[in-house]
Amino acid sequence: MPPTAPARTVLVTGSAKRLGREMALALAAGGWQVAVHYRSSAEDATKTVADCARLARTSAAFQADLGNEDEVRALLPRVIAQFGQVDAVVNSASTFEHDTAASFSFAAMEKHLRSNTGAAILLAQALHAHVTARGAADAAVVNLLDQKLWNPNPDFFSYTLSKAALEAANTMLAQALAPAVRVVGVAPGLTLTSHLLSQEKFEQLHRLSPLGRSSTPADVAATVKFALENASITGTTLLVDGGQHLMKFERDFSLM
Repeated sequence: MPPTAPARTVLVTGSAKRLGREMALALAAGGWQVAVHYRSSAEDATKTVADCARLARTSAAFQADLGNEDEVRALLPRVIAQFGQVDAVVNSASTFEHDTAASFSFAAMEKHLRSNTGAAILLAQALHAHVTARGAADAAVVNLLDQKLWNPNPDFFSYTLSKAALEAANTMLAQALAPAVRVVGVAPGLTLTSHLLSQEKFEQLHRLSPLGRSSTPADVAATVKFALENASITGTTLLVDGGQHLMKFERDFSLM
């Protein structure tokens, strides 16, 4: 019998809970070893690691503040030390705080750019250095974006700027890091409810799309897995939103 290929390892930022957790579990179920990153949700991260392990895949948790450059630069080497190598990064963690054009400040912009844009770029940079040093090929970065970049509204001003910057970085990184690393964006629509929406309101808004439904966590996780494993995709974004980007919304979902 031919030797079994070693399991690939992926770092998923913000994967202690919510959508990041769903992606971590889907990737573990698909054969990936998962490095679960968290900032402050240690208990949730421990549960995600245990649930990945139940899927017969090695997993471990790693704490880091993605707004701190030193901690971001140290993160991938820590994962490599634990697993031996890393083959992919999914940049899912995101700062999402409300501001408007009227309340905008340098401080709000910097906070969002550090964690949502800068950290993703540094992790892509580190992955490229790692796979180049070991002579590997077909590593991948997936950046979680947002359908509102194609359907803009002025709510969550600094958050939207940070995601727009990441979408631009997506293209430039795909050019700069090829052929060793592919870079793909995944842009969900309204996927999970929050404290800002009642369940009834969430379900109503979720239906506002040409297909009559927006994205589910399973839809997004499956798309991330597809992007990681399809060796021909780079420098583009897959919109997974039931077509919500085709509709005009005057406000962010959470404020509608």
